[in-house]
Amino acid sequence: MGARKILTIGFELASDDSEYASFDSKLSLLDWDIILVKPKLGDFYAYSDDYYQGKRSLSDSSSFRLKESSEHWRREIKQAVDAGKTVIVYLAPLQEVYIDTGQRSYSGTGRNRQTTRHVALFTNYQAIPAAFSPVATSGTSMKLVEKGAEVLASYWKEFEGQSAYEVLLEGENVPSCLMTRAGDKPVGALYRSKASSGALLLLPDIDFDDERFIEEDESNRVWTTAASQFAGRFVSAIVALDKALRSSSEITPEPLWAADSSYALGPESALKLQLLEAERKVEEAQQEKEAVADQLVAAGKYRALLYEKGKSLERVIIDALRLMGFEAASFKESDSEFDVVFESDEGRLIGEAEGKDNKAVNIDKLRQLSMNIHEDLQRDEVTSPAKPVLFGNGYRLLPIRDRPDPFTEKCQSAATISSTALVHTPDLFNVVQHLLGESNPEFARECRRALLFSTGRVSFPEAATSSRPSTGAQTNES
Repeated sequence: MGARKILTIGFELASDDSEYASFDSKLSLLDWDIILVKPKLGDFYAYSDDYYQGKRSLSDSSSFRLKESSEHWRREIKQAVDAGKTVIVYLAPLQEVYIDTGQRSYSGTGRNRQTTRHVALFTNYQAIPAAFSPVATSGTSMKLVEKGAEVLASYWKEFEGQSAYEVLLEGENVPSCLMTRAGDKPVGALYRSKASSGALLLLPDIDFDDERFIEEDESNRVWTTAASQFAGRFVSAIVALDKALRSSSEITPEPLWAADSSYALGPESALKLQLLEAERKVEEAQQEKEAVADQLVAAGKYRALLYEKGKSLERVIIDALRLMGFEAASFKESDSEFDVVFESDEGRLIGEAEGKDNKAVNIDKLRQLSMNIHEDLQRDEVTSPAKPVLFGNGYRLLPIRDRPDPFTEKCQSAATISSTALVHTPDLFNVVQHLLGESNPEFARECRRALLFSTGRVSFPEAATSSRPSTGAQTNES
């Protein structure tokens, strides 16, 4: 048997003998022999400021991503175990959040209309395909069960001192392999596949992020010698544990010849037909899900105004201007190329777009914009200068609330001299958000006029922010 392929999810090891995947990746686990999982919600609620009943409440977008990732890993872990893989879950501290169920209820009419957002409790353990209820607690005093846990003896001797339980495993028929010394409460479990030599092993947590494992080196984080030594011991123990689990399995994988139709048993034909029908329904549901997911991506395209740059930012600016009632398109003719030319009954404008990762938009784009205005005026069909507009997305990688001024002082003073309108693209997003929420031709007209007649930073009408969504009322879906 060759070297075992090891994948870690939710934590990393300082070893070339393992590879790492984040919780929001979509890897198939069938490419690996040993899969190590630490279920953590991580970045899913890093930017959530909403709370419900004392716990974080995720936005609809974060809720969708979290549920999708959890369902992916739950499915992949089950398939991996059924395919004969070893999956080891390190029982991290219990994390609970409220997620958006997608359901809404309404009361009142007109301006008094109230929306109630329905939420449901979600935990980091819903990605694990095993029937148990995690109960938050903590401790270090544990023991192997008296019978059936011999396979763990070598591993436990090596890592008992670095293991700590963060949850108790409650539920009927939990196949416990580790328990508390006092009270005999399950803190580890071993689930064997009924169809293969695969196993799902739940073990007490280990601190893989020990402060001794990382050090700063010229602004970079690097593994220490202690991290490499730990990883070496750990991988060796895991490979030995995998071997022990396989050798102790009482399941012999069915050989291909035994699956011949001549050996078929009575109930199998009907069950195979049921399975085919179930797979057909799953495929149809998956196709419907993918179609809705594509629609969701298209519906959310305007969020690019918050964080994009380059051609992607230019395209979404054009779509936003069209939504406002402009005729808008990029322009390329001979040696002239403009990011966007847009016009309406109120007037004609030319725009340039610029996104900066971690700095403000500077004066360079204003020079380009000025040249574009002159080149445009030289065309025979143009009789008067277009209004210059600079669309800037400074500090685009920072959360909106943490961004300094998106335009430099030089850029702002030069814009005043050249009568250029400066548009912070997140401000344009607020306009789009309002227009998508309700049809408001007068508001759209006022926004067009704001672009045409502003000099310096554009302030759109107040209505642009009056309809911005909030968490609002919530109710728990049990």
